[in-house]
Amino acid sequence: MLTASIVTFHTPDQELKECLEALQNSCVDKIIVIDNASEDRIRGIAAFFYKVEYLSSTNVGYGTSHNKGIKRGEELGAEYHLVLNTDTAFKSEDIAELLRHIEAADDIALIHPRVVDKNGDDLYTSRMLPSPFDLFIRRFLPRSFFKKRRARYLLKHLDHDMPHDLPYHQGSFLLMRISALKDSGTFDERFFMYPEDIDLCRRLHAKYRTLYVPTPRIIHNHRAESYKSLNMLAIHTINIVRYFNKWGWWNDPGRKAINQRLLPNK
Repeated sequence: MLTASIVTFHTPDQELKECLEALQNSCVDKIIVIDNASEDRIRGIAAFFYKVEYLSSTNVGYGTSHNKGIKRGEELGAEYHLVLNTDTAFKSEDIAELLRHIEAADDIALIHPRVVDKNGDDLYTSRMLPSPFDLFIRRFLPRSFFKKRRARYLLKHLDHDMPHDLPYHQGSFLLMRISALKDSGTFDERFFMYPEDIDLCRRLHAKYRTLYVPTPRIIHNHRAESYKSLNMLAIHTINIVRYFNKWGWWNDPGRKAINQRLLPNK
């Protein structure tokens, strides 16, 4: 059984409808919508889709909300659970392809597809584990600065037409094995938003394979809210600080060991 969860917070009608329609026509058995704004509008949209189960919620954060969906999937007897953003665009059959990938071996905990922008260009959403400096230069410095360092962090030197076992996959589209989540833990609820996917992926990666696969291709219409809103930037910064407080700022032996094998020319 396969379940999926999406988190809404004042999500536009059309975006939500398109996402739910693609999920409804896929091999997903149950879709859990966690509405962090508890809007009658979202409840009404969800009611049009027979596979959807609507959960009203306060705004407790991205990872905490998806944990509710994962828990509900486990209660329903699901073996696999898909976490995705509503601002992703995909074909219904793409999910069946991802499911075939994760079913191929018991040691695969997570599958992340190739993610591209609306022009078809790679977004490089499977990456090294970030250092504080990696995140600082991506967020605050012009793109012309530290080009080699940026490319290395995004693993642009890898052949992206091949699958790779990588430690960090952006949380916009993650298909996961529930037994591995029970073993390694679900999203750390100390993180309200942003680094919860880094944290979860590296915990799963420590015990299992966490795979990037070149097909299918998923479009992500990424909003990058922390680049537009000071409030979202503050939330982003606070939670990044929490992440490095947990794993280590400059002294993170796990990060060093994992990233070392991913360096170019190794």
